[in-house]
Order: sequence, then structure tokens, then C-alpha cells
Amino acid sequence: MNGGLLLIDKPSGVTSRYVDNFFQRRFHNRKVGHLGTLDPFATGLLIVAVGEATKYLPYLPDEEKTYQATLRLGVHTSTGDLTGEVDGTQDVPELTKEKVVDALNHFLGASKQLPPMTSAIKKDGVPLYKISRKGEEVERESRDIYVHAISLDEFNGSEIVFTCTVSKGTYVRVLGEDIAKALGTVGHLTALRRLKVGETDVTSAISIDNADSKDLLHPARFIAYPRLEVTGIMEKQVRNGVKLHLESEAERILMCHEGEALAIYEKEGDIYRCLRGL
Repeated sequence: MNGGLLLIDKPSGVTSRYVDNFFQRRFHNRKVGHLGTLDPFATGLLIVAVGEATKYLPYLPDEEKTYQATLRLGVHTSTGDLTGEVDGTQDVPELTKEKVVDALNHFLGASKQLPPMTSAIKKDGVPLYKISRKGEEVERESRDIYVHAISLDEFNGSEIVFTCTVSKGTYVRVLGEDIAKALGTVGHLTALRRLKVGETDVTSAISIDNADSKDLLHPARFIAYPRLEVTGIMEKQVRNGVKLHLESEAERILMCHEGEALAIYEKEGDIYRCLRGL
């Protein structure tokens, strides 16, 4: 394969797009993308695809992500994090560890979240953060989110460190603001670190400066779909994208031949159709 995946530990102060551009130059390859954008102030796991690996990105598991966040209570910013301007303060009530844990647990499960104006979500084709820079605010729709797990790591009276596993599309800085509100005050994130994407852990990641071609990983190893080894006529059919009748209940199957990923097939009624050739 020409390319592969890099597990990068993104530093604070750079955009996810900056990381893409960095590896475009390093590998002399314009085809570079990433799975799940991290805010510039955030650090942690960023999965970067180079070359042919970019076509695997839509099929890599990222429905759940785990973060550790530091929430400062009593001070609100325009962005919900330390990069924004302070636009409000409020006294912090007397809190106990038990009260904080109860507040965190309140957010477990399904809920709605209003995307911030400083997000990259587009309204009429324009990212919200660009509209926000003009001092404007537009109506947005709340989105369904799910908090799978949340726990208190540290608490010192005005600062909370918590770890959460959330659904794709959840804004942890908004979650932080909502937690502060539930505690009777305001707040903003001073740090955010992505620990996991799916089952891939930041402990396997490397720094931008240290990453090179020897660190490129084959993306097929990260696809979580059931695998089916095909040979003979079926191998040729798969390579040609022919629809197949298979004895399976899986929604999607990764077709392989001698360890090589050939295609992703998707269930369509009683047959499987080729969703993407690899």
C-alpha cells in the first residue's frame, strides 16, 4: 500500500489541518486526512491517513471517543475554553466531591446538545466559527449525543478534572459548560486531551516530529467489521464488485484474500453489495 495510518499525539496550539499539511510535506503526498478534528488547544490522539489509506477513513470506528478534560469553575469564556475572551464570571458555590460526582452522573446517557458558534459545523455552507468572528449568531439545531461513561479524576474546589466517553459529534467544551451550570456556576475548559478513538489508545501514539514512513500502519487492521477470507471465483467476484449471497447477519463485512483487504460489502436485503473497493 502507498501510505498508511499514523497515530499522532497532537500537541496543543496547532490545528488538525496543520497536522495534515505537515505530513503532506513530509511524505510529498497531497492525499492526507484525519479522523475526528481536535480543537487547536486540545491534545491527544489524532488518527491521520496518508495516501491510499484516506479511503479507509469513513469505515474506521469512531462512534465513541474518550477524553480527559479540566474544567475551571467561576469563569466563562466566549469559546468555552481557554482560547476565548472572558465574558462572564460567577461565584462558585461550596461544593463537595459527592455533589460534583452527582452532577457528572446526571449527564450519563442520551441528551441534546446545542453546537457552539465556534464550531466547524456549517450553516448555509459557511462554518459557524466564521460567522461568529463577524460577531453574529445564527439559529442552530440541537443534536443528539450520548455520554457512555463519565468519572471524576480530581477536584479542588474551583477546578474539576473528569474523564468521559462520548458519542461522535459531542463537544466536550459544551459539556463542561453544562456541568458548571448544573453546579450552579459558569465554567470553561483549560485543558482537553483525547485518550481514545474507538479502541485505539493514545498510549500507542507518537509525536509529529518523530513520525515517519516506518510508523505507517495498514488501515485494514483497524476496521472492526467481521472478516471473510475469499478465494477462487469468489475472490474474482469481490475484486469486480459483484453482488453476493452470503450466510451472514452482519451489516458490513470486510472481504480479504490472504490477509489483503479487498472490499467492504454491505447487507442490502437478502444480498450483499460492494460498498467500497479497497
